[in-house]
Amino acid sequence: MEGARNGSRFTSKDIERRQPQEEKNMSSWFERQLSSHQFQLAATALVSGITVAGLIYGGQAIRRKVAVEDLKASIPPESEEHQAQRLTDFGAASPLPSATREEERVAALARRAQQGDYDEELVSEQLTRTASFLTPTRFEKLRSSFVIVVGLGGVGSHCTAALIRSGIPHIRLIDFDQVTLSSLNRHAVATLADVGTPKVQCVRKRLEAVVPWVQWECLNEVWRVDQGERLLAGWGKGKGRKPDYVIDAIDNIDSKVELLKYCHEHNLKVVSSMGAGCKSDPTRIFVGDISASIEDPLSRTTRRKLRMSGISEGIPAVYSTEKPGLGKAQLLPLPEEEFLKGTVNELSVLPDFRARILPVLGTMPAVFGYTVANFVILEITGYPHEVGAGKVREKMYDNILSGLQGLEERLARSAGQDPLGLKVPVSRDDVGYLVEEVFRGKSVVSGLPTRLALTRWRAPKDGFRIDQSWNGQKHSSLHLEDLVCMSKEEATWHEKEVLKGGKPPELMYDLEVIQLVERRRQEELHYRNYR
Repeated sequence: MEGARNGSRFTSKDIERRQPQEEKNMSSWFERQLSSHQFQLAATALVSGITVAGLIYGGQAIRRKVAVEDLKASIPPESEEHQAQRLTDFGAASPLPSATREEERVAALARRAQQGDYDEELVSEQLTRTASFLTPTRFEKLRSSFVIVVGLGGVGSHCTAALIRSGIPHIRLIDFDQVTLSSLNRHAVATLADVGTPKVQCVRKRLEAVVPWVQWECLNEVWRVDQGERLLAGWGKGKGRKPDYVIDAIDNIDSKVELLKYCHEHNLKVVSSMGAGCKSDPTRIFVGDISASIEDPLSRTTRRKLRMSGISEGIPAVYSTEKPGLGKAQLLPLPEEEFLKGTVNELSVLPDFRARILPVLGTMPAVFGYTVANFVILEITGYPHEVGAGKVREKMYDNILSGLQGLEERLARSAGQDPLGLKVPVSRDDVGYLVEEVFRGKSVVSGLPTRLALTRWRAPKDGFRIDQSWNGQKHSSLHLEDLVCMSKEEATWHEKEVLKGGKPPELMYDLEVIQLVERRRQEELHYRNYR
């Protein structure tokens, strides 16, 4: 090999003499590293981590294997008594269990009646009390109506039973779920024989024995907004008759909000049932605008997400004003071990559906369901009735917005800036959302519900500045999460001491107030993703 500069040659013997020396140096380096304290600690930690992870995953695998084997062992072998059947995509038995002779007779009668082979005088006699109450003109409206019920649990099943017993002739049922043993405490018509069967088919089968002439459409599927046009289509071959009412009896918040939003945007009349879980006082159930619903976590969350979509009122709802209290039922928490496993979502029937147990007194869903059915019947027939009005507080929101505008102008002047033409990036709808949904219509300081105002919680870190990045436009750098709700008197004092005085809120308010503000702020940051 030629040298780079002096032309000297390296022979193969030279290379052979160098290789042992280099290997010896490398070996010495490895020995030093292996003997170092830091390397030994790192190696110990790595081996320990791998061992622990292996034990955890190995233990989980063993538990799963044992659970599967126990489950398989509990399944009896196939025989005439125990026959295997393929399940549907929703886990329901398919085909339906063999019908009894009585059920076959009822189904045959229903098929004939739905084709017109039924004495109309019998129908009139069965519905005579309803007809007498409504008068012939109103009763005729009911007898030509079409209703859709979404959700066939405790509320939806009782509502459906009341509607068809009253004379509704066309009804569409939408629900993906099947009857479970635990749902028998509140379901209107399900029996032990129905466990494992689709709720829509169970309701139809049981109620056809009462009103065989009713026309049914049973859709065993999840409500999805991308299928809304098909699921809420009109009745009949031409699909020309729009539903007179859509009934929301869903207990999943996201699906509920999507259904209500779809109906609102497509001018479909809809009534929503709020939560019957953890309720026990039937005298506290009311029908009113959804904006007026209180003391109900389901309605609060539903309201909040609807407001984020620009819908603040105009949807009737059945809700309870019963307050939670000491000794009353509450949403049951999941066992701690389920959270440690990190598989909480696997406990729900479908992704994003609730997995926790909701305590339900079996009588309350029935009361909710019959209240919804009663409202729909009165609405369809035009029978006189009163519905609680929504919170008509636009004037109050305008006053709060005006006060916020004044506050931002005063802060601009105190910072030596010209507030002329200053805009506040907050709308009247934003004010309504913050006051009603984030702060529950009360001051964070005193809890007072009157003379409310919105104010910054903290003074801006870098001082108050006007954003003039757009030519000819001036607005304050303000975000919704910067604001809190106080009474006007509290807001005036807060402006003096905190916003202009430079004092941190932690020195001016009790820990309870500080924690409340932080909880509300975190809620707003979470729900901001839906705005």
